[in-house]
Amino acid sequence: MKKFPKWLLALIIVLVCILGIGSCYSKTYNSLVTQEENVSAQWSEVQNQYQRRMDLIPNLVSTVKGYASHENEVFSSVSEARSKAGGQINISEDLLNDPQAFEKYQQIQDQLGSSLQRLLMIQEQYPQLKADQHFLALQDQLEGTENRITVARQRYNQAAQRYNTTIRRFPNNFIASLSNFDKKSYFTATEAAQTAPQVNF
Repeated sequence: MKKFPKWLLALIIVLVCILGIGSCYSKTYNSLVTQEENVSAQWSEVQNQYQRRMDLIPNLVSTVKGYASHENEVFSSVSEARSKAGGQINISEDLLNDPQAFEKYQQIQDQLGSSLQRLLMIQEQYPQLKADQHFLALQDQLEGTENRITVARQRYNQAAQRYNTTIRRFPNNFIASLSNFDKKSYFTATEAAQTAPQVNF
């Protein structure tokens, strides 16, 4: 019986190792892609809810102006905050990899939420505004939107946390580093971000 050549055995072992490593790399890479896409999907939902809020603002301001046209400081504050946030809606996902830009984005959105709270507080001085059905419907929509924003941000944070944990674990961290999978930023819990506009009439 012929002896099996050692070089052929070594070649088979090397090929099996290469296939094993390639399979492991491929599986991990595909898992990271799936998780990164989930983060992107959750980010899109956050953007959708911010856009919904942006779309409600002109109608809300218009209704309040009908009853409180001299509240110029509040209207200016809402208009300025909406203008700043308007340039920040549907922005590039590169923001998720830049903590400073992400923090600035969050501050702009929080300022808009804060200015909307001030706008809604005007109704306390105008009983007829409190009774306006159009205003009440808009206030309900805004309250629902603020709740949706909170939920969307929580879901985004959960997806980002799962992804960030995965790319930091061994041996995933090597594959993530080689394939340029970057850590995603989180929404942080600030008092302004946690407080929905007061809409109790």
